[in-house]
Amino acid sequence: MVSLILAQSALEIVPKELENHPSVTSYCEKYSKKPSETLLDISWHFAAMKGIKNEIMRGRPDLIHLALLSMCNTPLYARKKLQVYVHTINDNVISLRNGVRPPKSYHRFQGLIEKLFKNGNIESDNLTLLELEHLTFEDLIKKIKPKILIGFSTQGENSTFEKAAEIITDNSCIVIGGFQKGHFSKEISKNFDHLKSLHENSLETHVVSSRILYEYEKTIFM
Repeated sequence: MVSLILAQSALEIVPKELENHPSVTSYCEKYSKKPSETLLDISWHFAAMKGIKNEIMRGRPDLIHLALLSMCNTPLYARKKLQVYVHTINDNVISLRNGVRPPKSYHRFQGLIEKLFKNGNIESDNLTLLELEHLTFEDLIKKIKPKILIGFSTQGENSTFEKAAEIITDNSCIVIGGFQKGHFSKEISKNFDHLKSLHENSLETHVVSSRILYEYEKTIFM
């Protein structure tokens, strides 16, 4: 089993200080939602987000949706050899029950995650499919207890997808940023055993996740 964490992910409910902003209230009125139960999305809430802390790393739930689709449709995940976690920028952690796949429709995904933030879990037939906990990144690592922690960032040592996959072993944990721009915080990066740069330019989260998992699959399935 290998674990993969989308760290500092741009996935959160509209923060209280933005609930009364016109771009938030108009969106919520249009879709009959409460601000306190609505995902922050820069596509709709751009004006409200101007100047907030870590602005460039927030409000992109679509990135997480794409990344989860890329990971949860791999042979590795289908064979139950991949455990997926989403660590958010506000230190919430979403755990996926092994084998659970996110909805392919973004709108269904949005509704599911909003329900998860409201209730703390998503259940079906008495099984917990998704669970939300308040955990720091370090708390999550203590919970997983990986043998090796491998992060990917343009700030890391130059490598390739093929070479990086060679250091992934059973009970490794892969960490990819779940944000559009920026870098891991020092609180996260200090935990890595390896930090690798896979390209001279920043690559999107779903590209990194799909390609590194494919290269790892080649080392164990082919």
